[in-house]
Amino acid sequence: MESFNDADVLCVASDRPMLTAFDMSRSLKVLLVEDSKVLAERLSEVINQIADVDLVGAVDNEQEAVSRVKREAVDVMILDLHLKQGTGFGVLRALAKTPVRPNVIILTNYDLPEYKNAALALGACYFLDKARDYDRIPEVLGEIFRGTTRAN
Repeated sequence: MESFNDADVLCVASDRPMLTAFDMSRSLKVLLVEDSKVLAERLSEVINQIADVDLVGAVDNEQEAVSRVKREAVDVMILDLHLKQGTGFGVLRALAKTPVRPNVIILTNYDLPEYKNAALALGACYFLDKARDYDRIPEVLGEIFRGTTRAN
């Protein structure tokens, strides 16, 4: 199993409570925010096969993503930057205004340094490339569940 480089796994410190360690007696609640229906279905299948992880929903736009986090407990959000309406950056900006926010895993085709820097500055803990890091999702969710997310 390939390990993450510091460049791949980052968590930005925040003055707001952020969920990073969990009660191991309960499952990790994951919200998927992805505009591609095909990829959302594939990711849902992967997530549903991971022990102690519950997919609480899949949405494809900024407004619905923010609304779901505000009305139900979400531990982790897997977030694409390109959405049907709005952007992943818009979701991150909205989450920054909430008292408690989920750990955010950016999963995108736009693996540009400026996007990565902006996403991490807005509070994302992981920035993963869809083509290169897709298979790492179970490992990343396991790290979050165990509270072993590396912080910079």
